[in-house]
Amino acid sequence: MNEEIEFVLDSTKESMVGAMSHLEKAFVKIRAGKASPAMLSTVMVDYYGSQTPLSQVANINTPDARTISVQPWEKAMIQEIETAIMNANLGFNPMNNGESVIINVPPLTEERRRDLVKQAKAEAEDAKVSIRNARQDANKELKKLDISEDLRSNAEVDVQELTNEFVKKVDAVLEVKEAEIMKV
Repeated sequence: MNEEIEFVLDSTKESMVGAMSHLEKAFVKIRAGKASPAMLSTVMVDYYGSQTPLSQVANINTPDARTISVQPWEKAMIQEIETAIMNANLGFNPMNNGESVIINVPPLTEERRRDLVKQAKAEAEDAKVSIRNARQDANKELKKLDISEDLRSNAEVDVQELTNEFVKKVDAVLEVKEAEIMKV
């Protein structure tokens, strides 16, 4: 196969893999009722005047399926961490015991589960759009190449097969996430 075509296919696959990894990161943030340290991954704490990720100022673990424990490395940070969690608008009500911040993860209502499934579907649709955009970019690149019509159409078929493969992966990941969210 032509090296230029190979390059276009490789970069297209790389874009599609990127869309998948973005989707997986987005799905981690959509909580399915179980406590997870990743739920706090977007929380930024005011650490001596600079916004710092929570994971860099405290140890975050889940002692059980309904509790997240945030153990700051400096006791003076407890109030800042509590405020940051409240400001992150995650729907959590943090409490502190003087040593650490405890978050009880409330069980999900049926309505909230449906909302989370909608959110997951929207993320999956965004991933599919990214994948289709990668296909479109690849086809434009192939049209620019100085190659025969046969080579071009074969390469376009390869790009379409790659697209179909990644769209199926997105659907499979979404199906798993939906089941996880709806499981009581």
